[in-house]
Amino acid sequence: MNMEEFLRGHSIKVTKGRISIIEILHECNSAVSVEHIYEQCKDRNIILDLSTIYRNLELFNNKGIVDKFDLGDGKYNYIINLNKHKHILECTICHKEVEIDCPLSQVEQIIKNKTGFTIAEDELDLKLKGICEDCAIKQVHK
Repeated sequence: MNMEEFLRGHSIKVTKGRISIIEILHECNSAVSVEHIYEQCKDRNIILDLSTIYRNLELFNNKGIVDKFDLGDGKYNYIINLNKHKHILECTICHKEVEIDCPLSQVEQIIKNKTGFTIAEDELDLKLKGICEDCAIKQVHK
């Protein structure tokens, strides 16, 4: 995967530092710490301050290409998100559908951190049924 094109495709200005950070995340199979990214950058002779790495990870997270996991005590791990997995919420009354981001990668990371288990299933598609806000309001006012 060409990381320059990947960043440009998400309207992110391309720099050597950003390319290095996203390449490191792409090479990792699990969420990693800022310190890990910092050390990997040093190993590649890319000199970045920790604050620069934090700022770029926050930008990537805001753009939806990196997921951020709260480990507690103000520490976070980060993992690249190449393809956002989505789920559908369907109203059982009006049948309106809303697409939501799948939180499974976050749940998998929490499970792995707490238990050491890795989820074996790669794909999980859900269509959840419920009542949308508009229909719930209409039911209250009947």
